[in-house]
Amino acid sequence: MSDLKMEKGIFSKEEYGTFNHSNEEISRKRLEALCKNYPPPSTNSKLSVEEADYRARHWQSPKTGKIEIGSDTHKKAIADMFRETFNPYKPSIIAWPELDAESLAKVTSLPIWDIAVHTEGRARLRMAAYAELLEDPDLQDAIARNAWEEDRHKTVLADMVTYYGIKLGIEPPYEMPKDAEWTYLVTGFSECWDSFFAFGLFETAKDSGLFPFALTEVFEPVMQEETRHILLFANWIAYHRKHLSLSARLKFEIKVLGVLFYLFYERLSLVRTLDEDGEEHTEDFNFTVRGAESVTDKKFDFIKFMRLCLSENERRFAGYDKRLLRPKLAPWAAKRAIEAVSTWKQLKWEVTSLFPKAKNA
Repeated sequence: MSDLKMEKGIFSKEEYGTFNHSNEEISRKRLEALCKNYPPPSTNSKLSVEEADYRARHWQSPKTGKIEIGSDTHKKAIADMFRETFNPYKPSIIAWPELDAESLAKVTSLPIWDIAVHTEGRARLRMAAYAELLEDPDLQDAIARNAWEEDRHKTVLADMVTYYGIKLGIEPPYEMPKDAEWTYLVTGFSECWDSFFAFGLFETAKDSGLFPFALTEVFEPVMQEETRHILLFANWIAYHRKHLSLSARLKFEIKVLGVLFYLFYERLSLVRTLDEDGEEHTEDFNFTVRGAESVTDKKFDFIKFMRLCLSENERRFAGYDKRLLRPKLAPWAAKRAIEAVSTWKQLKWEVTSLFPKAKNA
């Protein structure tokens, strides 16, 4: 702990930007110190469960009229939205439902738990590292709070895999990133992409009946928090761009392109790890796109699934101020994919109509 000191129980940096978040427990305390008016998670919240849930899903700025992107009003709206929609639930009080043998087998067989737990751990570290670089208290508060919530997601997932006896691959050590902005962009864009498809995947799991309703209800607040996270990222990046010089903006956009190419490559790859018994685990970075078949016994319909993702994306964002920007890349890609597949099906139908023998070829 050579790079931090204690002041009235609060961690503070001795030197700008040197705080190390590799230790999860120390990182958690530091993040709580960075958040303004931080409300600790508690079962004794004055809000009922229903009130806290409603507040987490709905927010409107008191400011009337247009909110100019990049303005102080925009910045305040970003920070206020994220702080005021905070849901103070405590992971340790979650009552994990008992599962019958068939349901338990389905849950434990999903190849998502390794990457889910490890991704949340990386997200906490990367967001915390970037928050340390920020001098603006509003943005630092929002991104530090985001990092803290990622840590809570990891706790929820870790508690679940422990309760149901799911074995994970050995967690890789977390190291502070050399380029905090790069890793924050990687995490932000990754969450925007993965959350969009996870919305559809989650709804598919609920509708299929393959998973107990009680289990999907446990993860509902987590899914809505992901909505808030990508809403924050979309508005942060728009605000950030407005405050860069022309040369800095050019460098930033080159970095963004690099991040997008990196994520495209990452989603084509699989990561293999070993658990404590030496069993191999495969981490699929693109499971949110390919995983629909694993959570339903119905035949997978690509177009129907893409439309479900779009409608769920719209529904989850509906309660937030319309003047705040929404992520656009994943919805745009889904719409283009629907158009492409629809065109291909139409062409295929026309060809088989003209040449019936081709249908059986």
